[in-house]
Amino acid sequence: MPTDHRHIKITERVSTRLKLKQLRLLVAISQHRSILHAAQELNISQPAATKLIKDLEADFGVTLFERTNRGVAPTAYGDALIKHGKLILAQIANAAQELDDLSEGAGGRVVVGTLLAASASLLPQTIQRLHRLRPNVTIAIREGTNSVLMPALRLGDVDMVVGRLPEYRHRQELVQESLFVEQIRIVVRPGHVLARGGEVDLQDLACREWILPPPDTTLRRQIDKEFLDRGLAPPLNAVESVSFLTNRTLLTTTDMLGAFPFHVIENEIRLGILAVVPCRLNLISIPVGVSYRRTGGLTPAAAGFLDMLRGNAEDLRNAPDFQISFI
Repeated sequence: MPTDHRHIKITERVSTRLKLKQLRLLVAISQHRSILHAAQELNISQPAATKLIKDLEADFGVTLFERTNRGVAPTAYGDALIKHGKLILAQIANAAQELDDLSEGAGGRVVVGTLLAASASLLPQTIQRLHRLRPNVTIAIREGTNSVLMPALRLGDVDMVVGRLPEYRHRQELVQESLFVEQIRIVVRPGHVLARGGEVDLQDLACREWILPPPDTTLRRQIDKEFLDRGLAPPLNAVESVSFLTNRTLLTTTDMLGAFPFHVIENEIRLGILAVVPCRLNLISIPVGVSYRRTGGLTPAAAGFLDMLRGNAEDLRNAPDFQISFI
């Protein structure tokens, strides 16, 4: 069958035969890896769920799921349909939310993915401002790394991601807007030998114990590059963690070192909970920004949140202590 004719035929099948109930079932099966559990979630019988899947497979002439020793798993065809099904369902949810926003005036819901660089000041300030001006808006926060949050953003599970912008941009699918450039500081507990003297050379830190973000993060790659550019081996056997509470406790109770965006540890430095190691870094700074889907748009509540986010980022850039010395 010619490619163009096949594409037209598949498009016609999607537009005329695909049902929302089938999409919801596909997504539920992918989450549960079980037709029975997915059927229970949708409040339908297992035979009815099986028939919906078989009808889909017959319509498209492909196998969507395969049985494994752990239940059912989507095939490549199933994965493709599930991915687009999630986006369709997310857009329907956005449409319903927008209608609700319009009818209620100031309500709505915003789901924000956050990385460490935004979670200490930028995001809390924006949430406080939104709640003050639009108290009926619900804000849901999803914390993670770019490797987790960006796929969730593309699938419509979150409205936007706030934090470090990834080195590898998803320009075709996402808008990625830089808000400010954050400086990185190396910190230790107060009284640590590295915080008591004068300027410290990076070579003096190479053999120390470190808490670092995972290897697949932008900050970790920058830290490793800083050492390699000076002919040093990056820290070995580091504790890899993005949990700030865990990192904070380890730093205050051991002699370990950590590298963080300044605004993440700003309060800890001012309160004397942590101390800055006076070590000059050549290249470690990170663009902090917001990412959102290029198509589909934002609900009024999410658009309002984005506007407030931009305003708070400008306030941070203009703050007199935004660029703090390393000593």
